Amino acid sequence: MTPRTILTSLAAAALLTGCSDGASGERARTQIWAVGSSTVFPFTTRVAENFGRNAPGGAPRVESMGTGGGIQAFCAGIGPQTPDVASASRPMTSGEFERCKTNGVADIVEIKIGYDGIVVATARDGSDYDLRIQDLYLGLAKEVPEGAGFRANAATTWADVNPALSTDRIQVYGPPPTSGTRDAFLELGMSAGAEKIPALAALKASDEDRFEAVAHTLREDGHWIDSGENDNAIVQTLTRTPRALGVFGFSFLNQNASSVKAASIDGVMPSIETIADGSYPLARSMFIYIKKAHIGVTPGLQDFVREYLSDGAMAPSGYLADRGMIPLRADDLAAQRALATSMTPMTAPSTAD
Repeated sequence: MTPRTILTSLAAAALLTGCSDGASGERARTQIWAVGSSTVFPFTTRVAENFGRNAPGGAPRVESMGTGGGIQAFCAGIGPQTPDVASASRPMTSGEFERCKTNGVADIVEIKIGYDGIVVATARDGSDYDLRIQDLYLGLAKEVPEGAGFRANAATTWADVNPALSTDRIQVYGPPPTSGTRDAFLELGMSAGAEKIPALAALKASDEDRFEAVAHTLREDGHWIDSGENDNAIVQTLTRTPRALGVFGFSFLNQNASSVKAASIDGVMPSIETIADGSYPLARSMFIYIKKAHIGVTPGLQDFVREYLSDGAMAPSGYLADRGMIPLRADDLAAQRALATSMTPMTAPSTAD
């Protein structure tokens, strides 16, 4: 997969300078390099544009390759051939953290940058949907309970799942396995929906690994369609197929409100307010991860992080709000700013792969 790359400076092609990196013997970069989540990509790009106006190395290079792909590149090692920053629409997992350590990336700084929601949406002229969270599992899981076991999911319309829903065919376009949006959808939507079903709640209590395998395995019969890392492409697909649904980040709904509309989940519509207060079931936090070993080596890296958390970016009327960012609460923002100053490394996360 070829990542989308934003080079917002005329000098961006000159990625390496003539300076030497004494530790590795490789040529050091003067340009900050950030990779990761397609959901966080528009925010990081906007910060890069603002920061780059006065940055010594020009505007940072920002690539969208999905949360998983970005963290994998970030964890590949230390030095100018590896990114300084990974953006993520879910927390780093324990397995990713251990792979970083194995490759010498020992000190990682985790900064929460804001909130986002995952929306299930359709075209403006499509059907209205008020989905129960269990409808997501019952409509999209590869297997559903039957008797003492499971069978292949045979539902073909949303009315098969819930008689109160549309008779439209189940056809959902969503992100691929490398996407943090997909990871969050599986956890916040599919797992939470599965737990509403007594047989699966009992399975979770007796065998959590088996429960997760069942809840997180999406259909492969054409009712769920992997659609790449570009959430805008999913939005465009919905305008061409108004009976279909799509799964993507709230910011893309915000930017395309004239062409797509959201379904409610358990009676709650996604909005800045319901995502920030957690009442919308598919709300999540977004992060950037910084390689502490690159602080003081890649020029301006710590200042770039501070710009991300600045009033100009993070205020309710800041430039990231214009892109759909749901800002942190004041106390949380103060805590993240303190981290950006101290660069205190994170501890090993408890979240497994």
